[in-house]
Amino acid sequence: MTSAYRTLPSLNALRAFEAAGRHLNFRAAADELFVTQGAVAQQVRALEEHMGFALFQRLPKGVALTAQGAIYFAEVTRAFDILKKATTQVLKEPKTVTISVTPTFATKLLLPNLSALTTAVPDVDLRTVATESIADFDRDQVDIAVRLTRPPFSSSFDTQLLFKQKLVAVANPYFVADITLPMSLEQLKEMPLLHDSHNHWPRFLNTTDKLPGAVFNQTALALDAALAGQGIAIACQAFVKADLSAGRLLQVSELELTVEPDYYLIRKRTSVSRPAVDAVWEWFIENLAIG
Repeated sequence: MTSAYRTLPSLNALRAFEAAGRHLNFRAAADELFVTQGAVAQQVRALEEHMGFALFQRLPKGVALTAQGAIYFAEVTRAFDILKKATTQVLKEPKTVTISVTPTFATKLLLPNLSALTTAVPDVDLRTVATESIADFDRDQVDIAVRLTRPPFSSSFDTQLLFKQKLVAVANPYFVADITLPMSLEQLKEMPLLHDSHNHWPRFLNTTDKLPGAVFNQTALALDAALAGQGIAIACQAFVKADLSAGRLLQVSELELTVEPDYYLIRKRTSVSRPAVDAVWEWFIENLAIG
């Protein structure tokens, strides 16, 4: 393969030939390429020596392609058109940033703010992967991840704390309409509790007793059940802030419990400039970080 590429003429010679073939004039080709007429003539001669036959007939005014030169000119022009098209397509492709977040983060924070994010980075094609699994940045082609984690972190990653897990108990206002708030721990223990895979209720209520209630594999599902008036859910305050502000949920107890690990923004450290990734990274910090 290497020897095959060595048989190719220089790109400068091909550019000079293509321009001269279009204009049929070395001076016009030189003006287009911002070189001297002599430089164009020299490149064409070098190409003719490389090919082993004449490409142009030199005329008193301008030049004309020989029969072989005309055939070669058509193929060289086609090759340049292919290169131009490929380059244009690549440059026009949107800059893609892949974000890997937990399902609850996606549902309760990212999706409600997605229009604001796309407005802030209009030239970026955003791709979101919602998963609890740890992101392999290379294998999964992930640029930025949001995960529950804790220090210390590898020096190969950039990390930024978004918010701590401050847990609060919430319910649909109609579900607790007949109950005086805030509720005590004893009252909470008697209520239909909505559990998720994190199982924070025992710690929140400071009990080792088995607590009844529906169990969901994701916090987002437990919160949806609470919104539907099916019971009381416990969740990170950041995930229910919008619902609390809108009155869709009520905090039913004054008790708040901060647990570890925390939610961190993570990306692989690189020396290569990635403006699109940097823009999304900064947006997350400015808009979703708390405290």
